[in-house]
Amino acid sequence: MTVIDWLLDSDPAIRWQVLRDLTDATASEVNAERALTDATASEVNAERARVASEGWGAELLAAQAADGYWGGAAWLQNEWVSTMHVLWLLRDFGLDPASADAQRATALVRDNVVWSGWEAYEGKAFFVGEVEPCINGQVASIGAYFHHDVGGIIDRLLGEQLVDGGWNCEAENGSTRSSFNTTICVLEALLEYERTNGSDPAVTGARLRGETYLLDRHLFRRLSTGEAITSDRKRGTDWTQFAFPVWWHYDILRGLEYFRRSRASPDARLAEAIALVESKRDADGRWLLDHRYPGAMRIEIDGPVGEPSRWNTLRAMRVLKWYQGK
Repeated sequence: MTVIDWLLDSDPAIRWQVLRDLTDATASEVNAERALTDATASEVNAERARVASEGWGAELLAAQAADGYWGGAAWLQNEWVSTMHVLWLLRDFGLDPASADAQRATALVRDNVVWSGWEAYEGKAFFVGEVEPCINGQVASIGAYFHHDVGGIIDRLLGEQLVDGGWNCEAENGSTRSSFNTTICVLEALLEYERTNGSDPAVTGARLRGETYLLDRHLFRRLSTGEAITSDRKRGTDWTQFAFPVWWHYDILRGLEYFRRSRASPDARLAEAIALVESKRDADGRWLLDHRYPGAMRIEIDGPVGEPSRWNTLRAMRVLKWYQGK
């Protein structure tokens, strides 16, 4: 079995992305949506439509309560079963935002789900967001992807960018240095917002400054010394260890995936990160699930830690394909 065959022997959430990103399903001409032949577009779209009706996507959609919540909350700390986390997965799965299932599910969230737990955002609607830029980045990514109004969150994030170009949830406590974890969440939100709503000079400018923050650090080095950052200060997470789902955590593969999705031209400052990804390919051409973040999952979507991971293999292969210009 080839690696592609192994990837295709999976859930529709993975299969449709493999067809779009890794097979000869893509035409030689690449435009903003990776131009496809009519026949191939039909094949990819048919597979994508199955996300709502089969497998993991269907299971998550069926678990939504009548009031729009998953897990009884907008967000739960250290648990991955809340409304925000399930919508994050559905976005990762590529649930078509134009589908009736996506529109029904997210309309329930828009109309009913509110934040709770802290006076600063108690009772606010889900797509209004809360106060931490890392969480607001995730909510804005979800809202923009599913075509809901998150303009208020975006405006807030633009006003919270630090002088060094990134973002940090600890800025309200006096931190003046950005966090890789928070910065990647915000960058993904700004990118998703522009993909849905079109280019905006303020958003693009902030996003490019945030990209420079990561690029100047080669995705994993300290700007001051050039020293490799071997672990996250907050949780001790090793950025060379690839997990999926990533949730709010940064790692090198997530950083590279952002640049791939931004359709930026490969930058020489990414070369070390690319070499690291290449070095982690096993003898069978696959990538392992290096790590899993603690916390309950509503469904299992990958193998055990230390075993080949379809998600990490898909993500790594398309990053390398993008960087090599294939």
